[in-house]
Amino acid sequence: MTIEEWTPTLGAGPLLGIAAAAIVLLLFLIMYLRMHAFPALVLVSVLTAFAAGIPANLVVSTATEGFGSTLATVALLVGLGAMLGRLVEMSGGAKVLADTLIGWFGEKRAPFALGVASLLFGFPIFFDAGLVVMLPVVFAVARRLGGSVLSYGLPVAGAFSVMHIYLPPHPGPVSAATFFEANVGLVMLLGLLVALPTWYVTSYLFGRWAGRRWQLPVPSLLGRADEEQNPPRFVTVVLVLLLPMILIFLNTGLDTLNRGGMLPEGTGEATWFQVLRVLGETPVALLITLLVATVVLGRARGTDKSVLEKTLEGALGPVCSVILVTGAGGMFGSVLRTSGIGDALEDSLSDLGVPLILAGFLIAAVLRIAQGSATVALTTAAGLVSAGVAAADYNAVQLAAMVLAVGAGSVVASHVNDSGFWLVGRFFGMDVKTTLKTWTVLETLIGVMGFVIAWAIFALAGAMG
Repeated sequence: MTIEEWTPTLGAGPLLGIAAAAIVLLLFLIMYLRMHAFPALVLVSVLTAFAAGIPANLVVSTATEGFGSTLATVALLVGLGAMLGRLVEMSGGAKVLADTLIGWFGEKRAPFALGVASLLFGFPIFFDAGLVVMLPVVFAVARRLGGSVLSYGLPVAGAFSVMHIYLPPHPGPVSAATFFEANVGLVMLLGLLVALPTWYVTSYLFGRWAGRRWQLPVPSLLGRADEEQNPPRFVTVVLVLLLPMILIFLNTGLDTLNRGGMLPEGTGEATWFQVLRVLGETPVALLITLLVATVVLGRARGTDKSVLEKTLEGALGPVCSVILVTGAGGMFGSVLRTSGIGDALEDSLSDLGVPLILAGFLIAAVLRIAQGSATVALTTAAGLVSAGVAAADYNAVQLAAMVLAVGAGSVVASHVNDSGFWLVGRFFGMDVKTTLKTWTVLETLIGVMGFVIAWAIFALAGAMG
């Protein structure tokens, strides 16, 4: 028997109980017994698989499949991103960027400047890749100005989160727009109306408050540059950091244009189209950027080849823990999904007796809390309410607002079954308790405020006919 042939037998109630018990056990192991997060996640994943009734001969393969699928993206992104970050840091490029941003915006507005830069980067770049690229700049600014790294890091992480959830061409809103037959361009326009004020309140202002509340030093994840005698120019560093954004936009932008029928028929099968899309795949884009940075920030400035090799080699050791813990977090979330909790919740939540826009938000939120993946929660919830949306005869603005409302639900309450929870916590040197008090709260605020704005747009569009 394979996992595809196995049919879950437990109902929503028992599965929710198992999921809740698993989360409580995991928090107990990590926060009270001080067990390292990696073995704790592996142990709880295996115990959860048995408790959910997954056949014994499929338990290990189910767990390792989730681990492997998470590492397939995370390991490449974090590994290549850490090398790029170390190169930008050790060349003096991060310090140049930090000094320039502080000179333009002033010391008090530095977190705001970092967040705005991340909003721009976040248009085409996925959450985890964008965060990795911006880390050396965040750390350099934090070292220069002092104070908690959260004051600078949370506005950046929150910026990538709101863009990933609310703005095409990211896969979640594009998928929901497809389910609801909403206009992608209108989703992007209204998504900006939701994302920008939501980021300012929930990420920038909350990040400043969290930075005063929790004084965390800058992690030594990327090392620290010596005083550079020949630092790269500001424009050079900016172009290097813009390169992955441009390459990734080749992928997401071309795909969006093709899906929207704005390219000639048959373009999607053309060789040039496929090649450009491959160049824009996030791991390939980061690899190309790393190779360019090695030349531009290294060899062109006279750095010896052996020094470059040691610099890149030294970047991998500190991020191994990040990669393994994030992969184990993906394992835990995958076990919960495989157990059938998503399907069981679909059946029990299909008739909530509430307005359809609220139902979409709540279904996405419950699925997100239960199984961790925002994309899975968003696409599942969108598929579940799509029939009701089609029958409701909404106008174009209301359809776009529905997409944003479901997206808002899919981001709330990032916690221990979400690989992004571990990524952010490890990058900023937070323990589990602090990550729950900061990142989990921030993500929930992003979802709740975004939903309120989306519902207001929906109601206004309905009133205007």
